[in-house]
Amino acid sequence: MKKLLIATKNKGKIKELTNILYNLPFMLVSLSDMGIVDDVEEDGDTYEKNSQKKALFYARKSGIPAIADDGGLEIDALDGMPGVKSRRWLGYEASDEELINHLRKISKDLPDDNRKAFFKTVISFALPNGKVWSTDGEVEGVITKEPMMDRVEGYPYRSFFYLLELEKYYYENQLSINEQKKYNHRRKALYKLKPIIIKELSFYNYD
Repeated sequence: MKKLLIATKNKGKIKELTNILYNLPFMLVSLSDMGIVDDVEEDGDTYEKNSQKKALFYARKSGIPAIADDGGLEIDALDGMPGVKSRRWLGYEASDEELINHLRKISKDLPDDNRKAFFKTVISFALPNGKVWSTDGEVEGVITKEPMMDRVEGYPYRSFFYLLELEKYYYENQLSINEQKKYNHRRKALYKLKPIIIKELSFYNYD
């Protein structure tokens, strides 16, 4: 069976991407399945540059097609920060707990009339020969003053991200299947990318 590498070490992303791609006629494998421990420096100034860099690196490293994403939280009142620096907002790759504590301090100072924020992502699909495609997705919400107590590993900012239309926090286990399809930013990007993945892998030679 043909393989597709999900090129991330984030457990939350692995679970989410696997759930979205489960019905593809390909075997989904992780970096650990392939014995890959290498990291990629995310030094691009856009989500697209970072996601393409990761997808291409891991496709070439593994020798099989790969998908990788890059995204972040953009807060209107902070001129779109932290954006591409979301995981490194503190100047280094911080833990979930550190980022939650940092956003807790910042959220208290956001203006009540402008707490709008977006989760944005770009997902890239790459072949070992260097071909790469990218699609994007986003979801709008507001930043709450206090985080929800439930946590999802790998997704610290979702503890503060509230979907006003649904009156729910942005957690998969709180959203119905139809709500996930409508609001999940990563799912939106993957739906655009799926036809490309299916087409390219159907003709791809793994030799």
